[in-house]
Amino acid sequence: MSDNDALNSYSMFANVYSYLGLPLSREVDKADLVVLGIPYDVATTGRAGTRHGPQGVRLASANLRWEEKRWPWSFNAMDRLNVIDYGDLEFAPGESQSMINIVIETVASIHAQGKKTLSIGGDHFVTLPLLRGVYQQRGKVALIHFDAHTDTYKESSEFDHGGMFYFAPQEGLIDPARSIQLGIRTEYNPEDHQFQVIDAAETNDMPTEAIVAAIRQRVGDMPVYLTFDIDCLDPAYAPGTGTPVAGGITSDKALKILRGLAGLNLVGADVVEVAPSYDHAQITSLAAATIGLELIYLMASTAE
Repeated sequence: MSDNDALNSYSMFANVYSYLGLPLSREVDKADLVVLGIPYDVATTGRAGTRHGPQGVRLASANLRWEEKRWPWSFNAMDRLNVIDYGDLEFAPGESQSMINIVIETVASIHAQGKKTLSIGGDHFVTLPLLRGVYQQRGKVALIHFDAHTDTYKESSEFDHGGMFYFAPQEGLIDPARSIQLGIRTEYNPEDHQFQVIDAAETNDMPTEAIVAAIRQRVGDMPVYLTFDIDCLDPAYAPGTGTPVAGGITSDKALKILRGLAGLNLVGADVVEVAPSYDHAQITSLAAATIGLELIYLMASTAE
């Protein structure tokens, strides 16, 4: 074994500071894709702790660092994209408006340079300022939303992780007629619901190919933003989250659906609601880290 081979094998355990061991950098001009953490959970209505999500996901991602090319993809995403870990965004603790302003400013500035973003939450409220930042440079996007909840609840307060997709269409950030939600298994009213829904039972029972076809038909050729709330997974696969709901999908099904979306114009994405203090053996953090890697490969699938 050469010294370089030895270094690569030990890197799973040594100096685990960044997501996947990516360079820690804020030199956005040299990147194609920017990973950033948003350690925020003030909008949580259930169990708190998602402010530690970025840290937990980064740590678990060390388990993925040994694989040069992600199975079953036919290429190495890092050969197609220059990816950096921007680190966590910094804002005053407990001040939601401070977080919102910093997320919008940072994400808009990244997209203004033609770069893409992958964000690690934090509770799901962070997706609203993320979409605002993306919108400033990309315009309205289609939304692919994995979740146990629709997060379209009108009664939500200004800072609430249950109302982002009630406000986002009102602000013109997303086109609900081109958006789809998967894994839903909590109450909503189909009669006035603007999004297409493939609920958890359907997601579990439908062939992956049929789900992928439905997603592709719904979003069409619009630029796409994908948000993955980890509680879309059944608690057996993601116990470390604030609002677990039984009857979710498996990590295997989620990964197969994501791989089927290769070629979509995915301009941004996030993985949210990981609460490491409720996790066991990094089950949830590893699932989130793996989903994040699949999202990187999705973005790389359209790069030459």
